[in-house]
Amino acid sequence: MSELGQYIFNGLMLGMIYAMVAVGFTLFFGVLDVIKFSHGDVLMVGAFAGLAASIGMTMLDISSPWLQLVAVVGCAIFVTGVLGAGIAKFLILPLRKAPPLNTLLATLMLGTVIREAVRLFYPDGSNPKPFPRLLPSDVIESGNFALRVDNLILLVTGAAVIVGVHLLITRSRLGMAIRAVAQDGETARLMGINFEAVVLLTFALGSAMAALAGVMNGLYYNEINFNVGLLLGVIGFAAAILGGLGNIYGAIIGGFLFAALQVLGSAALPALIPDIPSAYKDVFAFAVVIILMAWKPTGLIAEKSSERV
Repeated sequence: MSELGQYIFNGLMLGMIYAMVAVGFTLFFGVLDVIKFSHGDVLMVGAFAGLAASIGMTMLDISSPWLQLVAVVGCAIFVTGVLGAGIAKFLILPLRKAPPLNTLLATLMLGTVIREAVRLFYPDGSNPKPFPRLLPSDVIESGNFALRVDNLILLVTGAAVIVGVHLLITRSRLGMAIRAVAQDGETARLMGINFEAVVLLTFALGSAMAALAGVMNGLYYNEINFNVGLLLGVIGFAAAILGGLGNIYGAIIGGFLFAALQVLGSAALPALIPDIPSAYKDVFAFAVVIILMAWKPTGLIAEKSSERV
């Protein structure tokens, strides 16, 4: 039972990170019907920006882990928010009337540029970087089950962020404007909504969520590398598609479902086939997602389809 509890908690932790990335894809698709394939690399930039902030605080002799954590999160959100809005302003919006493949290829190439720029220009960027341990490392024990306090804090924080974004989208004036633009951009313009400002804020919001996911991933594994956004971006996109692209609830469900498949694969594969290590959990999860997508192409919670990609 203790091992089962540990698997469940690990699944919840991974699902939270994947859900935050998937919600970003859903926000982008909702306002402009486009998929920003550089989203995972923006997440990576947020993680490296947070690491740079931590190093800067240490150089200033500010050793308080809580102050460092505030600096890490604040810097990551600011950098990725500006980056996300800049991508929307100078790349996505100018390509609105271009063929869909132009947007797909442009964002895909941009992700490669961002990833390689970090690898080449960040000091020793090709090698994995240790991420600082800024949260309490105490352990809560219940029988044979041990729960780290830092992981619990990350899980609660992720849930709070997702709930906060949900309330922002459903209860605020900005959320109402985002939903209006997502439903009909031209009508929203005629009603006095600043279309471009809403798009930029939406991309900044989705990118900030990616930054938080990157920081959470770094705090969880205590390590980041320039490739971290590549797999997380693919998983987040798969989760958004699996749940139903364009639906925030579907993105959240898809993120937790993908994490559950990974945990199931890591636990079941070695037991069923001893020669197969648990590292094949990603293969198992993606294979099941392919089957589910073939069975239900519109996603588990279909909201709308689009001719753009």
